[in-house]
Amino acid sequence: MSGRGRLALCAYLATVLAACSMLPLVDPASWILQAAFLLALVAGVGALARRVPLARPLTVLAQLVVALLLLTLVFARHQALGGVLPGPDAVERLNSLLQQGTSDVGQYAIPAPATPGIRLMMVGGVLIIGLAVDALAVTFRSAAPAGLPLLALYSVAAGLSSGGASWLWFVLAAAGYLLLLLAEGRDRLSQWGRVFGGAARAPGRAQQGVFDNAAPLAPVRTGRRIGVLALGIALVIPALLPALDGGLLGAAGGGGGGDGSGGTISAVNPLVSLQNSLNQPEDREVLRYNTNAEDTKELYLRIVALDEFDGASWKSSERHIKDVPDPLPRPDGLSPVVATTEVQTSVSAAGWYAQSWLPMPFPATQVKIKGDWRFEPVGRTLVGDRKQTTRGAQYTVGSLLIRPTAAQLANAAAPPAELLKEYTRVPDSLPSVVSATARQVTGGASNNYEKAVKLQDWFSTNGGFTYNTRVQSGSGTEAIANFLQEKEGFCVHFSFSMAAMARTLGIPARVAVGFTPGTPRADGTMSVGLRDAHAWPELYFQGVGWTRFEPTPTRGTAPDYTRQQAPAGSPSSPAEPSKRASAEPSAAPSVADSCPPAARRLGDCGPSAAAGVAAPTDGGPSASALLGVALGAVVLLALPLLPLLWRTRIRARRLGSGGRTPADAVARTLAAWQEITDTAWDHGILPDESQTPRKAAARVVRLGGLDGAAAESAHRAASAVEQVLYAPVPQPTPGLVDDVARVTSGLRARATRRQTLRAILAPRSAVRVIWAGALRWGRVRGALSGFARTTGTRLRPGSPRG
Repeated sequence: MSGRGRLALCAYLATVLAACSMLPLVDPASWILQAAFLLALVAGVGALARRVPLARPLTVLAQLVVALLLLTLVFARHQALGGVLPGPDAVERLNSLLQQGTSDVGQYAIPAPATPGIRLMMVGGVLIIGLAVDALAVTFRSAAPAGLPLLALYSVAAGLSSGGASWLWFVLAAAGYLLLLLAEGRDRLSQWGRVFGGAARAPGRAQQGVFDNAAPLAPVRTGRRIGVLALGIALVIPALLPALDGGLLGAAGGGGGGDGSGGTISAVNPLVSLQNSLNQPEDREVLRYNTNAEDTKELYLRIVALDEFDGASWKSSERHIKDVPDPLPRPDGLSPVVATTEVQTSVSAAGWYAQSWLPMPFPATQVKIKGDWRFEPVGRTLVGDRKQTTRGAQYTVGSLLIRPTAAQLANAAAPPAELLKEYTRVPDSLPSVVSATARQVTGGASNNYEKAVKLQDWFSTNGGFTYNTRVQSGSGTEAIANFLQEKEGFCVHFSFSMAAMARTLGIPARVAVGFTPGTPRADGTMSVGLRDAHAWPELYFQGVGWTRFEPTPTRGTAPDYTRQQAPAGSPSSPAEPSKRASAEPSAAPSVADSCPPAARRLGDCGPSAAAGVAAPTDGGPSASALLGVALGAVVLLALPLLPLLWRTRIRARRLGSGGRTPADAVARTLAAWQEITDTAWDHGILPDESQTPRKAAARVVRLGGLDGAAAESAHRAASAVEQVLYAPVPQPTPGLVDDVARVTSGLRARATRRQTLRAILAPRSAVRVIWAGALRWGRVRGALSGFARTTGTRLRPGSPRG
């Protein structure tokens, strides 16, 4: 295989390996096979065009045209002319798919389904990046800048993954780029033929050892070492840094760690993940369960409790975890006189649903589940250990339905001082309007229970609030104050605000995150979908424990003990589940509940279902936005490198092989001399066109501090220039490429590090681009002026006719 063919193959592999970082974003991942096949065709067209050979811009244009034809054939063949030519209908179809894909990316949770729009974005993006990599690395022979589009591809994947991509995808992308660099290095070495090495010798000393047949292996070996070292650093450093969790309702978050006796779980904020779940256009099933509970309206599936309030958001505190006891300890603060009902629930999680916290009815008394799960006693939650997730999990939970009476809540004793201090803490930054509003709303209440009910009713029925998942989630200490003023939001706003206001009134409060009971199915099971994701406040009453309230309008059901004249509950005998949950959860959406809001607030609608919501207007950054940011970053990174890229290209052209005619010999010699002059200019030695080549060479040697082989090479190049300019029959001088290399090495050896970087990154000779552009523009203006004068003379009225 030729050097250029090897380089094209490595460019193709580098793009495909970088595209693997986007595999977790879409399910199924079969799009990568389609993208790899189409990219192979585009790369093949580039290889054929370079073999013809076509001009470099024409080669890129041919690849671009083929890529467009392939996308039209795959995604818009029914609207295309002849199934492949993109006419107006095909262009409209592609544009419609792109808009649909942009909307889908903003609405679906990861992994998103492979809709036609998303598939077009994925495949088209890979083709564009692959074409850019092939053009830079193979067509224009600059592999280093080809890393920028590869970085853009990986950055988009990491950005959409909400916290970064897996280390495996980074290794694949970095390995592909390293492979591309090594291929280019090998290709360049094969073109030079011989590699000069070693420091410059003193004048008069022999040059044995300057050229060595084994020398070409040294740069390749050094490149491998640098690449391996860079990969090692890139893998070790992230392992030493703290990771970010991915949320509670979507992808798996970080679980507990350690051995069987301890460990901790870290704080997370479910706000964005929960809003994203509520805004899904399709209510994808998450869980399915069956239970022996007579009424499932109280059977909320709780994931975790958020008990730390910093004024800007609620999050879970860092807590110690331990092995799951059997049975679980009795709930804190629960008195034996409070009526409870034992419930058994069998749950089956969908195969796509993977997160680290286990959804369970609260409070659970016993959990039977396989895998590495740990118990957090304060929040009474189970968290996965060693990357354990809920994906496809099947488990059974024993729990209590606690049925306190209004009198028991109203007459609750004061909570323990330590608990009261921890769960009534509010930051000084909390706006005063929050506590003032809480006191105003609860005016006339004689105990904490009445205050809690007044807060719930104010939010849910008589405060003028509207349920809307489209609103901005908000952040900062003013978020709650803004919500109280705008009176529009979704469950996170209602639960966060009620819990914060309860704390200002001295009532211990926290926020629970999980799912409402779901929707009944014909087979007797309950189906829980993404739109059943919910947050609600839990307030503590001594003798009852942590007690659920429901301030969100049109969502869930208000507990019986919060309604007037609520009947006292009575214990019931435990029963076995009527039917075991299906081992294969269906992906069908939950049935929307059409119950009127007024009836729902009274709990007369039966099992709660999530209300349908419109598509979000703020579902997170779209793929097009992230791609635009990435491309903008690439442009910003590429602009300072333009002088370097131009200089590299000019050097390769001057020192490239040419023909063998006398005219070619003259051109090669003058090009090599021009390269020496410009290299000296880059190192601060201004060119002097008034001097002869011999005097110019002596000046470069003197000002550049050259000696030994470098000085001899400069003088030899000057003699070659004089020979081709003044000899009757110009003869080619062998070894000019090596002479240029030795002069360059000598100038760099004498320069400081700053001067060397300036010569490489901002070469002074790059000003020739401006000069050439000005000269061409002057020629164009002259030609246009001559044409205008000629046209004006011919069209001038009354001009004599010949």
